[in-house]
Amino acid sequence: MEHVLLSVHVLGGIVFVGGSAAATSLFPRYAPAASGDGEGRSRSVAVALHRITGGYAVFGLVVPVAGLILAAVQGRMGEIWITVSMILTALAALLLATQIHPRQRDALAAPGAPARLRTLGMISGFYNLTWAVVVVLMIVRPGSGEGA
Repeated sequence: MEHVLLSVHVLGGIVFVGGSAAATSLFPRYAPAASGDGEGRSRSVAVALHRITGGYAVFGLVVPVAGLILAAVQGRMGEIWITVSMILTALAALLLATQIHPRQRDALAAPGAPARLRTLGMISGFYNLTWAVVVVLMIVRPGSGEGA
């Protein structure tokens, strides 16, 4: 059972979290801007990236669910790296739900100043950095009592 949970957790992370992270990073590059700088911008690509961001985020819920079940099965729920990972995962979800996805929607509805897209890119960078830290925690497992 642990192998199945770990496989679902890792594959879900790669496909759904990774896909969402890539889509959030690429969106500002393709989103329409009011400045008239249309070079390299494509509304249809931006729409697809917005859909990927939202859809993969929903499917990505399997990652923390499988991770929590796996941690419980393995008796690791009290370990600090699990707690910090859960907090960072909640932070990433909050960023995606309250900042990134709504800002993408707004950018598609009414193209604005390029500064808005740069801000969105910065927020997306924090989102991706959060996931990078979670991955490092999953590999290093500080405080787990296991030697590297």
